[in-house]
Amino acid sequence: MPRTPHKRYAEAATFRVGLRRFLARTDQVTRAHGLTAERYELLLLIKTARDGDATVGRLAQQLQIGQSAATQLARRVEDAGLIERTVSRRDARVHPIRLTAEGERRLAAVVGDLAGERSALARALDEC
Repeated sequence: MPRTPHKRYAEAATFRVGLRRFLARTDQVTRAHGLTAERYELLLLIKTARDGDATVGRLAQQLQIGQSAATQLARRVEDAGLIERTVSRRDARVHPIRLTAEGERRLAAVVGDLAGERSALARALDEC
């Protein structure tokens, strides 16, 4: 049976409310661990990148921000002691980024604290 226009709007509203709740809770949890949502997202992308693939250029693409904005973000996160730049074994001109022990600790704490919210968002997505 086809969805009515009202049902489509209701699904869209459910999705947006679920997403907004998730983002608000993400802001709250990341702040409690001394991060911003933007820094948290950066740490997640670095953690999940294949070895050597977490470069500023690639992270800029994934975050959908400009190269200079990604460079500034990485510099702030590095200054906070959460990441460090390395030198590629394949190309000395490339400087992959990896998490420091403190970056690993904070990322793990936020991921753990947001487990319930990710599940709730997944349920909201399933309803749409």
